[in-house]
Amino acid sequence: MPLLVAAVGVLAACGTQPKAPDERPSEAVVQPRALPVLQAHPIGPSVKRENALWTPVSWGDLPGFEQDDFSNAWASWVRSCERPHASWLQACAQVRELLMADDAQRRQWMRAALQPYLVRSSGGSDLGMLTAYYEPVMQARRLPDEGFGVPLYGLPAGFNGNGTWFNRQQIEGGHPGAQAALRGREIAWLSDPVDALVLHIQGSGRLILQEPDGQVRQVRVAYAATNNHPYKSVGRWLLERRLITDASWPGIKAWVDANPARVQEMLWSNPRYVFFREEALPAEEIEIGPRGAQGVPLTPGRSIAVDRRSIPYGTPVWLMTAGPTLNEQRLVLAQDTGSAIVGAVRADYFIGWGKEAGDLAGRVKQDLYLWALWPKGAPLP
Repeated sequence: MPLLVAAVGVLAACGTQPKAPDERPSEAVVQPRALPVLQAHPIGPSVKRENALWTPVSWGDLPGFEQDDFSNAWASWVRSCERPHASWLQACAQVRELLMADDAQRRQWMRAALQPYLVRSSGGSDLGMLTAYYEPVMQARRLPDEGFGVPLYGLPAGFNGNGTWFNRQQIEGGHPGAQAALRGREIAWLSDPVDALVLHIQGSGRLILQEPDGQVRQVRVAYAATNNHPYKSVGRWLLERRLITDASWPGIKAWVDANPARVQEMLWSNPRYVFFREEALPAEEIEIGPRGAQGVPLTPGRSIAVDRRSIPYGTPVWLMTAGPTLNEQRLVLAQDTGSAIVGAVRADYFIGWGKEAGDLAGRVKQDLYLWALWPKGAPLP
């Protein structure tokens, strides 16, 4: 996940393997309930998932279904169909055929081919929580120079991602064993250690990277592994010491700016450290997000991270949320996950990339309803 909104915690997506997904916001203020009590109309018995109930309902139960513009959602759906669940093989062929169709045709097909299921907890609760995450964009240098002295590392020599490695304080504090294994593994250099922490929290990001010859290009750094220490929220560390009362990213940044001598102490309160791999970012991929845990690129506003014990990767989901930041009734795709995204009715909403997306993502923590859509007649997950 989300982020401390950036520093309290989110992770964005990364490669086709599960990422370092621990960081979704937990300290944001929970807003008063903004969604009405749901009036569901079951049309059959509920289906039990590992940690959820799927209750079949009529299409009329999906609020806003007739109003959504499916253009971006359909493109995202086609991407999910590159790695379909076995039950989706036949339906995905039809999804591809409808890529150039209008929304009336798409809605007609969905009603005929798919069954909506209200997602509820095993105890029967249908109200859940939505947070959001994003992909940060950072200025970086290929080599260290004045003002750019904070490294992003690839995998250390001799470490394959298994077992516990040195903690953040040992790595950043100059432990000889850690430094020897990391020598020559620098991918790029940032100017701010807090920015580096944001990338560690998000799990991936874009770099505006200046090469030694002065050429500037955009690349992506994706999650490769962690040192396998537990994630500790720096926002919670600040709250517990009563150093801040506002655990939003602006609140943390204000404390950081006012207390430069204690920033290292704050950073070392989180022992987890993330290692990256560099990925090219071709021009044709500038307008799509990083790959989520399903292995397909994320689409801003149409991709969500879910608890896969509740909703399988690639599942189209109808989402309804309301709050001070987002008010949405729309089609999204379950394409990512996160270790803090736990629960039947729980989702992390991919906002996009850059500062504006980060500012928005950091404010999202609000009520949520979800409906999973599944092919009629196909085996349920």
